Amino acid sequence: MTSLLSRLGLELPAKVLRLAVTHDSYANEQGEESNERLEFLGDAVLDLTVADLLFGLFPKRDEGELSRLRAVAVSRPVLAEVAAALGLGELLRLGKGAEEGGARARPSVLAAALEAVVGAVFLHHGYMGARRLTEALLGPRLAGRAEAESADYKSLLQALGQARFGVLPRYEVVTADGPDHRKVFAVRVSLPAGEAVGRGRSKKEAEQAAAKRLYVRLTAEEAQ
Repeated sequence: MTSLLSRLGLELPAKVLRLAVTHDSYANEQGEESNERLEFLGDAVLDLTVADLLFGLFPKRDEGELSRLRAVAVSRPVLAEVAAALGLGELLRLGKGAEEGGARARPSVLAAALEAVVGAVFLHHGYMGARRLTEALLGPRLAGRAEAESADYKSLLQALGQARFGVLPRYEVVTADGPDHRKVFAVRVSLPAGEAVGRGRSKKEAEQAAAKRLYVRLTAEEAQ
């Protein structure tokens, strides 16, 4: 964690970093302040900085979809995984009981500490510093999601079909419902290993949706 902050040019005073990793169990035993106030601040800062990043990455997503993406990005499991990968658990200051109870690896404790660090960075480096840290922590995940959603699944499925079965995917319009200005197409794509149906406002969009479903299913089966 400290090396990441250093690389980003976001040094924190040792006293502040200690506070950010001070669990309430340690604070209660030693009569010190815990990281709970920084955690509260960092939680709000993460909501804003992740929303900022998502807004730029997904220009066509509506408010509801962006909210769902943000909820996943700042969820406890994700933050805990990031914190563990950074070795934040090793820096935690825990009370004796919490230490013996395995709090150092507990997702809620790790996620809270990461939020506290973000809160501390916000206080000392402002919004842009906190945004840089958020991008370093979660940017690759968000960018990967954006890249996956923008992939040309028809091309991917075509390559898979030729490599695995020696044939091209076959597309067929199943239905085309609604008035001309609001028509919804349903397209079926098939390969020897299976088929899938996708829907969209155009044949091209429906074909992409169908190709994505079948490609994801076939590659998931291959990975098992």
